[in-house]
Amino acid sequence: MHETDVNPGADYPDLEVGHRKEWAVGVPAILHSMGPAIREMGPVRTAELMTAINQKNGFDCMSCAWPDPGERNLLEFCENGAKAVTWEATPITVPTSFWAENSLTGLLDKSEYWLGMQGRLVEPVHKPKGADHYEPISWDAAFALIADRLNGLDSPDRAAFYTSGRTANETAFAYQLFVRAFGTNNLPDCSNMCHESTGTALSETIGIGKSTIAYDDFGKAELIIVMGQNPGTNHPRMLTALEEAKRNGATIVAVNPLPEAGLIRYKNPQRPRGIIGKGTPIADHFLQIRSGGDMALLQAVSKRVLEAEDAAPGTVLDHAFLAEHTLGLEAFREHIATLDDATVLEATGLSLADIDLLADLYVRSDRTIITWAMGLTQQKNAVATLKELITLLLLRGNIGKPGAGASPIRGHSNVQGDRTMGIWEQMPDRFLDALQREFGFDPPRAHGFDALQTIEGLQRGDIDVFFAMGGNFVGAISDTAAAEAAMRGAALTVQVSTKLNRSHVVTGDEALILPTLGRTEVDLQKGGPQFLSVEDSVCAVHATHGKVPPVAPGLLSEVAIVCRLARATLDPALGIDWEGFEAEYDVIREHISHVVPGFERFNDDVRRTGGFVLPNGPRDERRFDTPTGKAMITVNELEHLERPEGRLILQTLRSHDQFNTTIYSLNDRYRGIKNGRDVVFVNPFDLAELGLTDGQRVDIHSEWRDEPDRVLANYRVVSYPTARGCAAAYYPEANVLVPMRSAATGSNTPVSKAVIVRLVPRT
Repeated sequence: MHETDVNPGADYPDLEVGHRKEWAVGVPAILHSMGPAIREMGPVRTAELMTAINQKNGFDCMSCAWPDPGERNLLEFCENGAKAVTWEATPITVPTSFWAENSLTGLLDKSEYWLGMQGRLVEPVHKPKGADHYEPISWDAAFALIADRLNGLDSPDRAAFYTSGRTANETAFAYQLFVRAFGTNNLPDCSNMCHESTGTALSETIGIGKSTIAYDDFGKAELIIVMGQNPGTNHPRMLTALEEAKRNGATIVAVNPLPEAGLIRYKNPQRPRGIIGKGTPIADHFLQIRSGGDMALLQAVSKRVLEAEDAAPGTVLDHAFLAEHTLGLEAFREHIATLDDATVLEATGLSLADIDLLADLYVRSDRTIITWAMGLTQQKNAVATLKELITLLLLRGNIGKPGAGASPIRGHSNVQGDRTMGIWEQMPDRFLDALQREFGFDPPRAHGFDALQTIEGLQRGDIDVFFAMGGNFVGAISDTAAAEAAMRGAALTVQVSTKLNRSHVVTGDEALILPTLGRTEVDLQKGGPQFLSVEDSVCAVHATHGKVPPVAPGLLSEVAIVCRLARATLDPALGIDWEGFEAEYDVIREHISHVVPGFERFNDDVRRTGGFVLPNGPRDERRFDTPTGKAMITVNELEHLERPEGRLILQTLRSHDQFNTTIYSLNDRYRGIKNGRDVVFVNPFDLAELGLTDGQRVDIHSEWRDEPDRVLANYRVVSYPTARGCAAAYYPEANVLVPMRSAATGSNTPVSKAVIVRLVPRT
């Protein structure tokens, strides 16, 4: 058992702050990924797993949803992918004695890092009402207990069923089927906290909440605009696609508040230039935008595109595309003409030269991709911002042609697939109608609770049972103190997990942990070894096969857990073949083929080498399934965040050794941080203006409306070249600063990238 004991919020006594890096990956990435793997798993297990990651007959890496190229490298993984596999496939397990030795009160003082490093969970455990310890429980007893509590509720809507994006398609379909057969649409998921703004904006404007490109489009693009994301840490394999684009002549522009090593220079470890050479410069231009200024930038570029068309009629806009496929251009033209450059400069922190440069590059490019992540989606005006992004693409017909389109980059490896399979509290009637035809019951129609609404429901006492299929809900959600207090008000909390995290120690009056197989492990059922499937960021679906034996006997797959819970809970008269689902996952896929469009030949298509690609109206045929049948050019009033004097705009972000709330180490190599996480990054000019110094200890106070300050205590100030007026701190620790009621308009996503803070020196 690892003994690193770091209390949440306490000082890291060995914290070191060095110089940030100007390049990413290279030999250090190999050493930092393979060293821990060999130490934790041994050379044989390491070789077996690392040669199977993202291969056509292997397993899908759980660390991101980046798509796979048609031609795979022998080692088709990144540093963080290797760390994710090591974290999951470690042979270290939590012993039975752990539960008697560690009270929940004691575990509350442990960090996410410490909890995760205790090893794999291998037996179901139960915290009885009023108790301070978990204790082992049999699988049958655990399912009977959950069924008893669910069936004792006054209404099915008094339960909520959360889903993490690591859940595979087959599990997700069975899970939502169980939940709806039980009688509720309370299906919050991790999308609610990350790309919900994307789904909302794209669905309303182009009729599908997904990417409109294929993997190969990156290599065909003339211009790639990377907004609000850090590929070098969050999806490093994207750097290979960007490198290919650069070799083919593309121009790349990075738009971000922080300079990121991976977008400066990339040393591809699978090429000699990446080992002994200088690597490949990635971003040709860096627009260091103020946090929250993206909407203003996009509107300013669109205004310049229209002005360029006016100066040279018929040469800039794609008039044929606009006339045939869009509505709303004239209203947009009239609205955008009133945009004031002074307002744009204040909102973005950029110069007119910066904006003119981007507009000129866009006008001269015939094939443009705009790609983004949470830097855009976790803003108050995120939905409107992404509608402006779509409008900019539409003006020059940059949707539905090679090398062009909208490219949201997902985090979890199957978060997109989960939504396709029905994990959403607002699934449309056409999906519910298909469920009814297939299974013979009428699913509930009223919309359920999303992630923030679930916390609010717990606060009001409207939810008694909280069930989580993976993830770390209280660690991931905003307003940590409020979320944890709400979760403690539940009667029963259930977590299906591979490893310990904060959600296991912040429980309802009664709690269960159900251990499950990892994606790396062989899933053996009555029908023989089973495989699962996932959908990546470009709508490609492929199989994922476990490769190593389970870390301990008695573990159940997520599918088996869902099916056994359903059998214990639901009326057998419903006639759903849960036993058949568990025995042979082809049975689930056959039902999916009757319910979910694009999966009509699922069992055949998923067995094809490399899988298959789902139909996509905008990408495939410039078909837009909006109410009008056209892509919608929208009018959105510009909103930008005002920064009061003496305050900063804080964003939350990941360290390099991190995947979502999972902490692989206490280092952030590219930003120069070692052995600690209690840091806040601030521009040196802002430090001088605020009367602070590099290395000073401060309390971070967030301010929102008339609510009391939320405080993150005793953080070290790090002088760092962020955008002026902006600051950054690590997630999930900084979630305590994000107000619960601060959410994006239209998507209800937590606003984690625009938190007004003041830094108060420690006395």
